[in-house]
Amino acid sequence: MLTISVHSQHRLYKTLEHLKPSVNIILCFFIHFRCKSNMVRSLKNPKKAKRKNKSSKKGDGSSSSNSVPSMPAKVWQPGVDALEEGEELQCDPSAYNSLHAFHIGWPCLSFDVVRDSLGLVRTEFPHTVYCVTGTQAHNAPNSIGIFKISNISGKRRELVPTKRSNADTDMDSDSSDSDDDDDDVENDGPKAPVFQVRKVLHEGCVNRIRAMTQKPHICASWGDNGHVQIWDVSSHLNAMAESETNVSKDAATIINQTPLVKFTGHKDEGYAIDWSPLVPGRLVSGDCKNCIHLWEPASDTTWNVGDKPFVGHTASVEDLQWSPTEPFVFASSSVDKTIAIWDTRTGKSPATSIKAHETDVNVISWNRLASCMLASGSDDGTFSIRDLRMLKEGDSVVAHFQYHKHPITSIEWSPHEASTLAVSSSDNQLTIWDLSLERDEEEEAEFKAKTQEEVHAPTDLPPQLLFVHQGQKDLKELHWHTQIPGMIISTAADGFNILMPSNIESNLPADAAAA
Repeated sequence: MLTISVHSQHRLYKTLEHLKPSVNIILCFFIHFRCKSNMVRSLKNPKKAKRKNKSSKKGDGSSSSNSVPSMPAKVWQPGVDALEEGEELQCDPSAYNSLHAFHIGWPCLSFDVVRDSLGLVRTEFPHTVYCVTGTQAHNAPNSIGIFKISNISGKRRELVPTKRSNADTDMDSDSSDSDDDDDDVENDGPKAPVFQVRKVLHEGCVNRIRAMTQKPHICASWGDNGHVQIWDVSSHLNAMAESETNVSKDAATIINQTPLVKFTGHKDEGYAIDWSPLVPGRLVSGDCKNCIHLWEPASDTTWNVGDKPFVGHTASVEDLQWSPTEPFVFASSSVDKTIAIWDTRTGKSPATSIKAHETDVNVISWNRLASCMLASGSDDGTFSIRDLRMLKEGDSVVAHFQYHKHPITSIEWSPHEASTLAVSSSDNQLTIWDLSLERDEEEEAEFKAKTQEEVHAPTDLPPQLLFVHQGQKDLKELHWHTQIPGMIISTAADGFNILMPSNIESNLPADAAAA
């Protein structure tokens, strides 16, 4: 499931050894989907089992709920294990510090987290988040959704589970214990998150949307009509900041608002767009006709867009990422299987271009904490990590993963841990990886001793895999929250999830934590 050469593996750990100590995580504790204990593999016919329970009750007075033998929860391997008759998957809430689901009506292909003024590093529950998104409605008006979710509750879990008796190892007991824990989180306020949304009319479906880092009330949207538009959503953000009223998604009306800019110079629709993290207002947008346009701010509300596009790809430009350290440098990925690096000062052709994957390169992410590292995800389900300092040597790949079986739809480095990234795929999995990890048999044995139970960890799982999140259908995009360490928000065909896995820890510097 993991392809990585010995030479590349050595280079990977050598590159990342200064970022984080190498430790190992027992994966079976953190993969949160398990077979429900009263529907184990031996339970072929639930109806027959129910009849047996009734007869047992008549004979000895025992409860029917105790007649079905309890079985230990098992690790579910997506794409490997198959459900048999009478089995189902159940989410283990103890794997999360926080987990919430919501939707705004129509599916949303893209969204972005909006930076706020509530604190640079927030670690205490409850949390509040702001986001912008865009709908994919058919035969109905589309809109940009600006939403706020407050009172996001949760509870910090112990990495090593508490000792349990042999009679208390089934999934039902685990779930009820977790539910009991959750009841103690916040007793002085509402337990349900408060959801607010405001909608702005948008021409066509929203392929992608991004909020500017420096001015988060400014966002850019890519429409399926081939137009790129820039919006000022400050009035909506201010209105929600002053209110704590729970607003129904169905009750929210769609507001007509004129965009600041509408660019119609692209020859086709597109998906690639990115704001510069270094120069406020600088933007690049790429379309399906392999053209990239550079936007330069002329004022707070106007932009100059170059008539002559950047051309170097031979097929659709799928994603764009600005360098976190060089204000004139950006990277692009394409259906032509390549990644290109561009310098806007040296013309309209790429400074360098490399074949990155065997199929379309769908997404890329430039590490903002270790600027030499670039991650890319492909249509064949693989994703790779490159050390850009090695481009001249010809082989810049330091890791290549083949865990996912369907196209990679989103990839993003953690804003708080240089060696950690999250990946989503069309196989309905969101996975979290720490590239600094190596398998440690001694630590595994120590973990087993602490839990006093046998840990059946699949031997073919990569040691770098920290967490597998499931439950969403047709995952499209994910983002880390830059101000809430460990929080990830994801969107799929059936709505959004906010998740904070219990084993994702950030070693924040003391000054950052104090902020």
